[in-house]
Amino acid sequence: MTDGDLLGGGAALEQGVFTLRAVDPAADAKLVHAWMNDPEVAAFWELAQPEERIAAYLREQLGSAHSTPYVGCVDGTPMSYWEVYRADLDPLRHHYPARTRDAGVHLLLGPSAYRGRGLGAVLLRTVSDWLLRTDPYAERVVAEPDIRNERSVRAFERAGFRLLRQIDLPTKKAAFMVRERAA
Repeated sequence: MTDGDLLGGGAALEQGVFTLRAVDPAADAKLVHAWMNDPEVAAFWELAQPEERIAAYLREQLGSAHSTPYVGCVDGTPMSYWEVYRADLDPLRHHYPARTRDAGVHLLLGPSAYRGRGLGAVLLRTVSDWLLRTDPYAERVVAEPDIRNERSVRAFERAGFRLLRQIDLPTKKAAFMVRERAA
C-alpha cells in the first residue's frame, strides 16, 4: 500500500471503489471529530471530544511506533476511520497470548448512511486480507470490539473473524476476535 491508494488500485465493492489514505490530522480532525461525536459511535469509541483533542489524538496515532491511522473512502468520499496496528507491540498483548507479528484493526464507520448495510463486514475482510497479504509473517488479524456493540461483533464474524473469548480491558469488556491466515 502506498499513500493515496493503499489497496493497490483500490478494492471494487458494490458501493464503489474503496481506498485507504493516511490520516492528515490538520485536514481530517473536523471530519473525525464529527464521527467520534455521533452518539452511536461515541458510546463505543468514547472519544466524544472537542476537535482540538481529536486532532491531538490523530497526531498521537501518527506518532505511534506500532499503530497507523487511515481514512477509508468510497469513490473518494471519506466514510471510515481505521487504526491498523501491531497487536503484539500494543498494550493489548498483555490481555491475550500474543503471537509475533499479530496484526490488529479498529474500524469506525463514519456517516450513519454507511452503517447497518453489511458494508462493515466487507471492509473488514478487505482490510484484513490486505494486512495478511502485505505481511507474510503475520499469521492472524485480531480485534477487540466492545462486547456491547453487537453490530460490530457480527460484522467481524461475517468478515471471517472468530470470537475466542471476552477480555477485560482498562476501558471496556471486549470480544476478542481472530481471523487466521487461510492455509
